[in-house]
Amino acid sequence: MKIIDADTHISPYKQLPGSIRFEELIERMDFAGVDQALTWIQPPYQKDLDDSLAYLYQGTKKYPERLIGFGWADPRLGLEKAIDTVKKCINEYGFHGVKLNGAQNEYYIDDPELAMPVIEEIAKTGKPIAFHIGADAYEFTHPFRLGKIAERFPELSILMVHMGGAAFADLSSACIETAMKYPNITLIGSAIRDISILKGIQKLGCERICFGSDTPFALMNASVAMYQAIMKWEKLTPENQEKIMSTNIRRALAIT
Repeated sequence: MKIIDADTHISPYKQLPGSIRFEELIERMDFAGVDQALTWIQPPYQKDLDDSLAYLYQGTKKYPERLIGFGWADPRLGLEKAIDTVKKCINEYGFHGVKLNGAQNEYYIDDPELAMPVIEEIAKTGKPIAFHIGADAYEFTHPFRLGKIAERFPELSILMVHMGGAAFADLSSACIETAMKYPNITLIGSAIRDISILKGIQKLGCERICFGSDTPFALMNASVAMYQAIMKWEKLTPENQEKIMSTNIRRALAIT
């Protein structure tokens, strides 16, 4: 069975706590039996965003069969800068989409003046968009805010990263309810409890949940083992297991 980890981070900066370079990410993938990883930057110091994205691009060029690059834009650096970053991520680096993180960069993800123009620019590219949706910054990233975005952009493929986790208690129930209403949302179950992932599978089926580890903030091999335990408990068929572990994220990213 092919395995794609749909939530990993790398950084060129050793001063970032717990950060890893792309060579170490590959080592962790090999150890965990993971074939490919959707990879974005570790939340950087703001001035280092350009360098971090360039480093990610370097990693995807060196390991094109292993690393699936995904961009990052920060509207807090200015709308013009954020829109230029979107264009560079897609047109120059060839990344598969762009991520917005209202938790790390401290903004409401549905802010009509700050966030929406950037979302509109990503939507124009036809590429997916990812959002950190976690209980760690629930005001900025609450699932109901993502629901407003999904309703406004029904053709936009949206990745809901952490599905309301990243803190306790999680917002998984609200995330699942939002995803039930908006079929363009795909959930990445990283940094969240096993019981919440199980609940998502039971409520949404095996077509809407993707495996993710949140490496390096969690052990990739331990995350794989957790998912295997969940799927074994739920008695999923090999086909449905593969949907969760790789097929769903490939579909969301339009990877053939």
